[in-house]
Amino acid sequence: MIMRFVTYTESDGDRVGILDADDLVHALPPGIRLIDLLDDPQRLHNAADNALRDPHTVHPYASLRLRAPIPQPPTVRDFMTFESHVEGVARLGGPEAGPPEQWYEAPAFYFTNPYAIHGPQDGVRIPPGCTRFDFELEVAAVIGRGGRDLNVDEAESHIAGYVLMNDWSARDLQFTEMQVRLGPAKGKDSATTLGPVFVTPDELEPYRAGNAYNLRMTAAVNGTVVGQDVWSNMAFSYAQMIAYASRGTEVRTGDIFGSGTCGGGCLAELWGRHGFNAHPPLAPGDTVTLSVEHLGTQTCRVTERAEHPVGDLRATSHPHVLAPHGGHR
Repeated sequence: MIMRFVTYTESDGDRVGILDADDLVHALPPGIRLIDLLDDPQRLHNAADNALRDPHTVHPYASLRLRAPIPQPPTVRDFMTFESHVEGVARLGGPEAGPPEQWYEAPAFYFTNPYAIHGPQDGVRIPPGCTRFDFELEVAAVIGRGGRDLNVDEAESHIAGYVLMNDWSARDLQFTEMQVRLGPAKGKDSATTLGPVFVTPDELEPYRAGNAYNLRMTAAVNGTVVGQDVWSNMAFSYAQMIAYASRGTEVRTGDIFGSGTCGGGCLAELWGRHGFNAHPPLAPGDTVTLSVEHLGTQTCRVTERAEHPVGDLRATSHPHVLAPHGGHR
């Protein structure tokens, strides 16, 4: 059974529905969150079947105000799995630069902000202090059953489904703070857009290829395509990503595993390959449209820069002085 779920806003709060082949959304009963269904494929299947047979309400998909399918995920990890993207961004450091050797050894990731999740129709403000705002076209896996110390052979069975993801990026803040060997922090924590739909793996199985699926990924700014790739070009599989992340710890239901940016899926890659004049940074009024076949389309408008007069953040420099002998009490 093909299952595509959405979360949308009604007057009394969020509702979950299943999207049918006629672009109608059949609502599940009030109070059910998608995350509550993910750890049991049979329960997820039954909820979809019941909604299609006996929906509480039915809405045209185009009439809904969509939320992220998982509006409050426990954690959000973002990886770097597309070699073409890594190569392009590396060239910001010089025309001969490429991925470091360590990139090939294991799927590196960082944790981003689970409190900054946006829906696929939401406007996104430029973060305070940012002058080089960017998008990143990705696909995220969503964890169903949690686990710990998973291996690659079993990890894929812990995937409940997939969502389109945009990891909005404040490049100037990111590049500055990573000079101190930490981050990305404020360069990445302002917004992550998820959706429009949560798609179960069975719908995508006919397109299986390589480490993912043979489905087109496209990014456009103000209606002009700026990058395209194919999802199956991932150099690491989601099973590898999940196994590595679960090593010595656990992953939980609803955790988000971003693929990292696809080839051509951000402006920073254009800047690395062709210079900073290749495309201006995002500005208020720009519209970013990201799409992946079978996962839908996000269309988000960039809005005015957020202001936050935070004050003086500079360190106070002191000479290094050791405590006198016997000074501890």
